[in-house]
Amino acid sequence: METRPVRIAVDIGGTFTDLQILDARSSNIVAWKTPTTPADPSEGLMIGVREAAEKFGFALSDVGLLLHGTTIATNAVLERKLANGVLLTTAGFEDVLEITRHVRRDIYGLAPDPFPCLIARDRRLGVTERIKADGSVETPLDIGTTLQALAALQPEAVAISFLHSYANPGHERALRDAILAAHPALPVSISSDISPEIREYERTSTTVLNAVLVPVVRAYMEKLAARLGQGGFSPRIFLVQSNGGVCSLETAAAQPARLLLSGPSGGALAASRIAGELARPNLVAVDMGGTSYDVSVVQNGGVSIVTQGEIDGLPVRLPMVEMRTIGAGGGSIAAVQAGGRLTVGPRSAGARPGPVAYGRGGTEPTVTDANLALGRLDAQFFLGGAMQLDMGATDAALNRLGAALGLGPEAAAEGILALTNASLAAAVRLSLFEKGLHPRDFSLLSFGGAGGLHATEVADEMGMSEVIFPREPGTLSAYGIMFSDLVQDISRSRLFTLGAPALPGLTALIGELREEAEARLARDGVAPADRVLSVAADMRYLGQAFELLVPWGDVTTPDTAALASLEARFHDAHRQRFSYSSEGEVVEIVTLRVTATGRLPRPETTAPAPAERASVKGVRKVFANGIWHQAVIWDREALKPGDVIEGPAIIEEAFATHYIAAGWKAGLADAGAIIATRSL
Repeated sequence: METRPVRIAVDIGGTFTDLQILDARSSNIVAWKTPTTPADPSEGLMIGVREAAEKFGFALSDVGLLLHGTTIATNAVLERKLANGVLLTTAGFEDVLEITRHVRRDIYGLAPDPFPCLIARDRRLGVTERIKADGSVETPLDIGTTLQALAALQPEAVAISFLHSYANPGHERALRDAILAAHPALPVSISSDISPEIREYERTSTTVLNAVLVPVVRAYMEKLAARLGQGGFSPRIFLVQSNGGVCSLETAAAQPARLLLSGPSGGALAASRIAGELARPNLVAVDMGGTSYDVSVVQNGGVSIVTQGEIDGLPVRLPMVEMRTIGAGGGSIAAVQAGGRLTVGPRSAGARPGPVAYGRGGTEPTVTDANLALGRLDAQFFLGGAMQLDMGATDAALNRLGAALGLGPEAAAEGILALTNASLAAAVRLSLFEKGLHPRDFSLLSFGGAGGLHATEVADEMGMSEVIFPREPGTLSAYGIMFSDLVQDISRSRLFTLGAPALPGLTALIGELREEAEARLARDGVAPADRVLSVAADMRYLGQAFELLVPWGDVTTPDTAALASLEARFHDAHRQRFSYSSEGEVVEIVTLRVTATGRLPRPETTAPAPAERASVKGVRKVFANGIWHQAVIWDREALKPGDVIEGPAIIEEAFATHYIAAGWKAGLADAGAIIATRSL
């Protein structure tokens, strides 16, 4: 699939665009970082590619594959920069988006925020049609009246979600075809393609979200396509999905809702890879960049995939890497609320203007400013010296903040970090406790441009005794993306009571899903030898209103032994998640899933040798626990086996800085990682 020697993985974040470059001619994998260009992220991408080509000595025409993680879909939802859509649904179900699930998020709020709704009531049309739960037609579809009503609304995108279309998609497909015949350029998303599963609210929400994202993502792809060919740059491009795999541009254009966790999923994939390299199967992977803090749990060497997530209060019924995200990053703004209470985030300075220290017009101090003021960052070595920080502006901003709090600038900065670390620890704690897991059984894997400055102190709060700083942590999400495969997720909701009578129906449905999976991989150009299929089932006890996703493996024709194995796995999963199981209860399969993986080539990589220079750069004053300390500054690229780093200390590298707190020791380990352990 790939003949040209250079492969590039890109993760476009809210503040920086991260690149990992792999040149098959040397097996070297190197990192690069450049500021994100929010107005047009493709511009920052191309700037980064050109800078990397000049820095590392390859031609743009050498790039054969670009694996692209992007926040374009996520940001469009968060900022509500979406197409003006119309929802067509079964008559009588026009208000499903507002009825939701009657879950009150803030149970003590006197005036709780309403659930978000992306399409106004006057743009949600009831269609005369009805399909029963068994797939039979009760009321025929009225196409003519619907087309007339739709034309009057002049939509930019259309979502179609009919009741029970997961059981029979005929009406949705017929109406879609009629709309496209009348309006060929109009994007139309149907729920039986996007999320063919039970639960009309989640299915409708996902389909609406997909529909209003289609014009946004298509516009971005057009901008990206316009840049191809410049300087001979014409790689094959795949976009990263929320499930950690990549997909073709065609799939992304039709189903952009699959991109909502595009970038962060790369970090989870990298964490799984590192768990194997370091023989540490249980990790909490934390990615702290300029805007957010993403937490994912690696258990027994793998990350969990969930079948439903949420973005800004909107449910998304699609497979995605299980992750918790909070608004805490280097750009999180510190402010004093009425009553004199200090807060940090979730408001962020982003890439423009960025922290005060960036000198781009920011006036409110951020977490990055606090780290700079306390000596944890070197103003002359930010981004490896490519960017100079303004210490004077940072000091002035922290003086203003401290005056409002009645504190000195150092105490104000330390307060910012204390609040931030408490928030980070709370996110880690919740991610583990909700699974019945304890922090002491896990190591903390810290990455992202800002993660290393907080990791050992967060581990202290959690009672964890080991922190891992992987090689190139500032661009680790891009590193995970580098080794992604093509992944297609296919699902069908059918209710089966587990037992021998269900075997014929299960066999038939598994056969249909596997056939579709093979066809999709073939369309993507994946050779049969590179295809891997796996089956999973959403399962529950009879009477439950929720399901657990249970892996079933490469099943083709299940028998009673296979059913018994699946049931045992379900009981184990239920016991792990809820601390009990009921082996005597009736078990149901609600949805079957097939994950189709197309293996992409994986060139060998080599870690660089330590730089031939002293591993200690010098000494710098660092403020911690109310006083200034002398901290040794270590050079990450020059570290050698046998170097012992005792906190308080600083480890610097081009795109990240790590703070080793007092009571911790660190040293170089396998795969170029640094492992810090608590010594007290």
